[in-house]
Amino acid sequence: MNRSWGVRLSMTAAASALSLAFITGCSSDSDEGKKDTAADAKSTPTAAAAPAGKTHTAEELKKLLLVAGDVTGYEVEATEGLVPKAKSEAKIDKAACGPLVWSSVALPPGDTTISASNSLKEKKAAPTSGSLDAAALLDATRTLVGLSSYEGDGAQKAMKAVSDSITTCATGYTSTDSEGEASKITKVASEKGAGGGDEALAFVETVDVEGETATVHGEVIRKGNTVATFYTINFSAFAGDGKMPMNPPALITAQLAKLK
Repeated sequence: MNRSWGVRLSMTAAASALSLAFITGCSSDSDEGKKDTAADAKSTPTAAAAPAGKTHTAEELKKLLLVAGDVTGYEVEATEGLVPKAKSEAKIDKAACGPLVWSSVALPPGDTTISASNSLKEKKAAPTSGSLDAAALLDATRTLVGLSSYEGDGAQKAMKAVSDSITTCATGYTSTDSEGEASKITKVASEKGAGGGDEALAFVETVDVEGETATVHGEVIRKGNTVATFYTINFSAFAGDGKMPMNPPALITAQLAKLK
């Protein structure tokens, strides 16, 4: 997880919505019951052979993102200034782990520059006291959603890159941002996610921040030539049991329904 990106998001959210922000992180395989076999987490031959769909432009992808009212109980936020704009903003000690990093910050996990993203925050009732304490500021659940479009078999290659990363980076990796802030991921494992689309992968990572650990869940789904990434975080996990929420199935289903 990248703390400087998280701080940036925190400051923006505190000023506008009085809630803490999305941090790019990772989660663990501590939830053994949620793990599935590698075969379950990876695409099946039938899925991989599915016919490709339309290649979209960045503007078309923006129009395909979820908007306010698409899913009850969520509000939509822009990601500008909250997560890195380009892959060049992060240095990774293991290059093969790049697709995992990009999937966690709504950048394309594969080889394309055509993408769009937003963040969906779960709505919560305002505190009756009229003021927010530190715990309330931390307890904000956000899902960062990224869409990327590819030509030819680029989308299938992107899915394979993520699948390979899950295996290659099982023992962890370190990502450092342009400001020198390092994110230490100590474990990566496949798990069973919401699924859907033509191919679906889900992973869980363990992130270490100054001795405190938490788990974060990521999901990458291909529908035709479009790849959708989902990454959900609630910063209060660092002060609690360390378990981040799973990616909401309702958000995933709604987003996939908008893809063509």
